[in-house]
Formats: sequence, C-alpha cells, structure tokens
Amino acid sequence: MRRLRKNEKIRDMVKETRIAPSNLIYPIFIKEDLKMGSKEPIDTMPGQYRYSKEAAVDELKKLEERGLNAIILFGIPRTKDNIGSSAFDDKGIIQETIKLLKDETNLFIITDVCLCQYTSHGHCGIVQNQEILNDKTLEYLARIAVSHARAGADMIAPSDMMDGRIAAIRKNLDENGFQDIPIMSYAVKYASSFYAPFREAVSSTPSFGDRKTYQMDPANAKEAIIEAKLDLEEGADILMVKPALPYLDIIKSLSEKFNTPIAAYNVSGEYSMLMAAIKKGYLTEDSIYESILSIKRAGADLIISHFTPKLLNGGL
Repeated sequence: MRRLRKNEKIRDMVKETRIAPSNLIYPIFIKEDLKMGSKEPIDTMPGQYRYSKEAAVDELKKLEERGLNAIILFGIPRTKDNIGSSAFDDKGIIQETIKLLKDETNLFIITDVCLCQYTSHGHCGIVQNQEILNDKTLEYLARIAVSHARAGADMIAPSDMMDGRIAAIRKNLDENGFQDIPIMSYAVKYASSFYAPFREAVSSTPSFGDRKTYQMDPANAKEAIIEAKLDLEEGADILMVKPALPYLDIIKSLSEKFNTPIAAYNVSGEYSMLMAAIKKGYLTEDSIYESILSIKRAGADLIISHFTPKLLNGGL
C-alpha cells in the first residue's frame, strides 16, 4: 500500500475524496440595525461577524474573487413580534440584502426560512398558550419563502422542522410563478446542543421550553429516513442533515438510501469547538480540513460551514 503513498503527487492522483469550492456554502448573518457598512463580532464564534447588508456585500465580493459560489443568509431584524412579521416583509433585512447581492455579485443565494429569529418568543412556529401550532405555522413559512423568491433568492432552505412545510412552501412557490426555485430541506435536524453559539449570534433562544417537540431526538437514526422520505415526497430537491460531525452516520445513511443531493450543516458549535482548540494549541488548523473532509467522505455533496473562507482557493 505504501507504493501509492510515496510522494504528494501520487497521493493526490489516487485521492478518493476532494473538497471543491462548489461543494461549500457560506452562512452569513445580516443585522438590520447595524450602521451602514459596519460589522460586529460574534463573541461565541471567533472570526465570525454580524454584518450590515452593505458590509456583507463587500465581504462576499472579496470571497467571490477567491472562489466562493454559494451563500445562505440569516437575518437579525430590528423588531420582533409574535408572528415574525418582519420575516415576510418585502422590505425586510433579508429581502433587501438579496436585492443588493443580486446587483453586486454573481453568487448563488440560498435563504434560511424560519421564524425563530423574527419572533418575540424565539420559537420556530406560531405559538398559542405556549404551544407551537404546526399547521398555522405553515402559512407563514410559505409567505416567507415567496417573499424571498420575489426578492431574487435562488434557493429556499426551510429550517423550522414543522410537519408538512415542504408541501406548503412548494405549493405557494408554484402558485406564485416560482416553479423553478428549488427547496433544500433541513430534513433531518436534531435538537442539538451544538446550536448554542448560533442562537447567541441571532438572538433566537426560546423564551420558554425548548425545541424538542419539533426537532429530532439525537438518539434516533431510523427516524431520519422517515423524515427525509416525507420531505422528498412533498417536493424537496436537496436533503440536509444538521448538525454534521456528530451525525456522520446519518449523512452516510441518507446518501446510501436516496439518490437526491445531500447537504450537511457544519454548525456553529462545531466551528467554535475547533476554533477554541486551535487557539489553545491543542489542535492545528489542519484539523479544519480533516473535519470537513470527513463530512464529504460520509456522503455530503454540499457542506454549509463557517470555515468556508478558510477552505476556498488560497486558504488551508
């Protein structure tokens, strides 16, 4: 076996798994009440920032020059209410950012569709008497998706985990003339502790309870197949597993079971954990590439990662 490991050239020739810029999607946070052209650091995610829409465009243009192809946008609105009305406002922060990016870049724009960072209670659905109303939520998710498509989004990515939301979104997109907009479903989203830095970044921690009634139990693997199958039947074009590193077995299962593209979200906690270890000197930056490679090797075609800038051409 060592004959095929003799030097870097032959190792590269026989490499089984490769990461290309086209495999990577960069998540970026847009905050509505930031001063034009400014950004603020996210304390729990070293090296990551909340951007004004103008600052985000400037940063993304630089990354596009280095090979960035695709992004996923997350909004932090100025005001919140119990139905997350700023999420489907045609002049909302994400809608305005999409328009600006379309004017200034050639990036493929994916948008997160959810209510958590737009609602006063921090849950992903409409709440009544501290109960999340699944079917009522679908109406609002569909409105958000159409507003994003109307602004120019290239793909919709619902992350709420309400039952039936893919069908509701697909129906509303089609009825409004957006038949060609694909849906990347957070099909298998676990109720994970690895989301904590993200919730601080977008101020979306629930004001009561938790999300365990609609996100998946980390103990369950067979359930992932059911969730993915249901979303495909409802019209999903891409299936996502979130988080990635603690659920490589799930990524593998979906990639073997379904012929549709598989995405994986290398989430905030995974990012912050590695960055902390690197800062302490426990690990080197090579661990970033190795961890992302493991997600690709497990079967992910697309990887959403805060490490994307480090992995682009000229990075690690």
